[in-house]
Amino acid sequence: MSVKKYKTPFILTEKERTLDDEFRHVLGLIYKEDSLNEEEAKYITEEVVEYWEENVNPGFLEYRKSVSDEHTAVEWKDGEEGGAIFRSMRGIEYIDCLGGFGIFNVGHRHPKVVAAVRAQLKKQALHSQELLDPLRAYAAHLLAWIAPGDLQYSFFTNSGTESVEACLKMAMLCTGRNHFVATTGAFHGKTLGALSGTSKAAYRAPFRGALMDFVHLPLNDISALEAHFEGSDFTGHSIAGVILEPVQGEGGINITSVDYLRAARRLCTQYGACLIFDEVQTGMGRTGKMWGCDHARVVPDIMAVGKAFGGGVMPAGACIGSATVWAKFMENPFIMTTTFGGNPLAMAAAIATMEVIHNEGLVEQARVKGEYFLLKLEELRERFPHLIKEARGLGVMLGLEFHKNDDGYRFSAGCFSRGVLVSGTLVNARVVRIEPPITISMEQIDAVIGFMTETCIDIEQNHTSAPAKL
Repeated sequence: MSVKKYKTPFILTEKERTLDDEFRHVLGLIYKEDSLNEEEAKYITEEVVEYWEENVNPGFLEYRKSVSDEHTAVEWKDGEEGGAIFRSMRGIEYIDCLGGFGIFNVGHRHPKVVAAVRAQLKKQALHSQELLDPLRAYAAHLLAWIAPGDLQYSFFTNSGTESVEACLKMAMLCTGRNHFVATTGAFHGKTLGALSGTSKAAYRAPFRGALMDFVHLPLNDISALEAHFEGSDFTGHSIAGVILEPVQGEGGINITSVDYLRAARRLCTQYGACLIFDEVQTGMGRTGKMWGCDHARVVPDIMAVGKAFGGGVMPAGACIGSATVWAKFMENPFIMTTTFGGNPLAMAAAIATMEVIHNEGLVEQARVKGEYFLLKLEELRERFPHLIKEARGLGVMLGLEFHKNDDGYRFSAGCFSRGVLVSGTLVNARVVRIEPPITISMEQIDAVIGFMTETCIDIEQNHTSAPAKL
């Protein structure tokens, strides 16, 4: 059966359009392979902003550096396959140093990942839910092969927050407890269980009464962790699990110390709790090790995987655990199920992604490029000490901490205007995250540092020229 490729009827007024016209218009946009001309790009950009305001959430538009009265950038296509470039509808190229907050470890549209998904799509897109689907078994086998220690069994999800939800449920099943420990600055997702582990009040406050039993302790404070275990055990409020990010992402690229990770392992073993590592952002080679916990040589009982697991092509995640953790789940495998988690397309992407990371040496690339990038960021801090407080990170999970949130936002916006995408919004820019695809080239890193330097010069000059406050 052939598929009709619609041509987009641009520049139709709202009154002239029927529902059929609207479908043809949008499908034409999907099927369009060539670039947009200036008139088309302007028209679609205006429509996207209008429909975002009317049908998605106008609040987002107020905080995005990509949206302004002067210029609004709408994504259109990626650059070279497996690279670090993407383009807007107006044809402007950006070096991606945000990477979808850690999605694009193997680059944008890596050809091997895309080819695997396309090949699977020709056979089957989604499974029947009754017969055994082979790729789920193979993906679980391969993930167990590359996972830390004795992690053996996988439950596949569609996202990182779902992976965290599964980890929490597994810990509760395994221990029969429901009290958890997380850290200040933690981010584990925004679905209700994962949100319970997330520490930021702005995310938690509206849902406080429905959140799970969590306590948040200071990161890297071993004494506080020991005291809480002792107190919880004494009062009978025993701990089901401790969940940690080897590097806090949303919290500001805060590295969890080797000593703290090892202390958490020791205490969880001593008190019969599950140690959970949230490797959604730190995993799949980003920190210069396959998993962030590998830096400390600590093996968790349960681990959450997401973001880069689908190769930046398909949404995919996993909760992987040991046989001990899985025992209760084996007794009743229907206690936790998913319709789309582990679907054939996602598993094809995940399998290809694991192969690319392994055979193209991306873990070592992340280490080498990360060390070089961090050195250059430290030089930037030394040159602009009044703006930048600290440069830090592991591998290509890096952060620049500014003295003031406003300067961080100016930096983020200034980089964007020069064709470099980093994190940072109007309300959250004190620490600007830098998480490019591991495939970013050294030449691109040098170009990014050049644009960052220009941006810092502009910010400093604006400070100097600003009138003094009386």
